[in-house]
Amino acid sequence: MRSRVTMVLAIVAVLLGGVLLVPAAYARLSGGDGLASIGGLGGLGGGQNVPAPTPTTPPPPTLANAPVSVNFRGEFFSWALMDRTTGKISGAKNMTQTNSTESMIKIWFASDYLKQLGDKPLSAERKRQISTAIRDSNDDSANALYKADGSAASIRRMISTCRLTDTKPGNVPGYIGWWSFTRMSPRDAVRLGDCVADGKAAGSKWTKFVLDEMAKVRGSVDDQQDRSGGGRWGIIDGLPESITSQGPVSMKNGWTPLNYDGNWHVNCLAMTDKWSLVVMLRYPQSSGLKYGAKVCASVATQLVTPQPGAALKVPQQPIGKL
Repeated sequence: MRSRVTMVLAIVAVLLGGVLLVPAAYARLSGGDGLASIGGLGGLGGGQNVPAPTPTTPPPPTLANAPVSVNFRGEFFSWALMDRTTGKISGAKNMTQTNSTESMIKIWFASDYLKQLGDKPLSAERKRQISTAIRDSNDDSANALYKADGSAASIRRMISTCRLTDTKPGNVPGYIGWWSFTRMSPRDAVRLGDCVADGKAAGSKWTKFVLDEMAKVRGSVDDQQDRSGGGRWGIIDGLPESITSQGPVSMKNGWTPLNYDGNWHVNCLAMTDKWSLVVMLRYPQSSGLKYGAKVCASVATQLVTPQPGAALKVPQQPIGKL
């Protein structure tokens, strides 16, 4: 009888030892210090509760470099993105190739004219020209600003001030000297956007005014007129509300159907305090301007980081696997 009691006690001891060993081994594997407060065992081992990590708020969505896939039908497609916090530029492999700037360059005339103005007062007429050249892409206003800003000398100042490396004055026969035929790469165009946004182009006195005008660009593709018209399309249409709600998006597009090569020349430029994005295109006039607007929007949408619903797609590691 005594030997049977002894055997039962030994079995109980082994079982209890197993209960205690398993949590201890798990605690060591998970970085604990042995027995870490096992509920139901009444403080055996004297361990302490491990505090749960403090939840961190994820950063707001932004634009960041990512693969871009567009079923493009045309002669030229390229894009570039600058992270304005680091100055790093990413984009398509051909982002150093050029396109004619068209109306995108109007933000330079406006900015540089204001900087050259210095402490002189801005006349009501010049202010109207700046506003309509940017908001409505008015060609007559842009021509007046270009002339007042020194014409070709203004282009040279842009290249120097904004440290552009791929930009050259236009040289299309019959159009030499026209501001719209200035050749610029996507890489240089995001530099131009940054140059305007950080104050180098217009100076501290006028930069906010220029950016506010760019945020008020108005009119859709359907609002085109002969020498002015709607320019609020493209990149802005590809941005989710989670980005546009963070603050104003400044923008300036350029677009012209040119007969000398039969193409639409389209450029989409937009920037915030975090990034500067440009998409450049040349494609057959038969495709229409809406086609280019949709391509610009698609590129912007694909660069949104994180992508909507990305958290739902992250595979969960099975519990217990190390």
